[in-house]
Amino acid sequence: MSRSAIAPRQDDEFPDVAAKLVAMVKQSAGLLMYRHLAALEVLLVHPGGPFWKKRDAGIWTIPKGLVEGDEDLFYTACREFTEETGLTPHPPFLELPEIRQSSKRVKAWAFAGDCDPTQVRSNTFTMEWPPKSGKLQAFPEVDRADWFTVERARHYLLKAQLPLLTSLCAQLDDRFPVPKA
Repeated sequence: MSRSAIAPRQDDEFPDVAAKLVAMVKQSAGLLMYRHLAALEVLLVHPGGPFWKKRDAGIWTIPKGLVEGDEDLFYTACREFTEETGLTPHPPFLELPEIRQSSKRVKAWAFAGDCDPTQVRSNTFTMEWPPKSGKLQAFPEVDRADWFTVERARHYLLKAQLPLLTSLCAQLDDRFPVPKA
């Protein structure tokens, strides 16, 4: 086989491929609320529904959700935070880096706040449960929330979201020194 037969294609041969690949990647946005008591703490949420009920370490997340249509990323982050916690975020906001979480991109911001995590109330979703039963059940998108120190959050937070925590710590380092990972 000649070398030209296996040469890579030029970008101009398939101009829509890159655009289609970008369109296939889902975009999410969310907010990370933090507070400083004895130590820096972050509010994380546990996903609701039967698949996550018995799992704990490594599955907690920041409140976030999918961008709808051409919705603004920051607007989505605030909307999703409110839908998943029942709380209203407030400025100022710190911009965090966009991360990759499996097949989606997640853009996030952080803000200082406080709440009683037992009072967090989430919207619900409906799914067939048990599988193939024909019965639809409603589940909360978030079944609980809690405050985590940075050290503890590193154990419970989704690994893909750890850079959000690292960025928050770096931005707050002058105000609230935190232990390094």
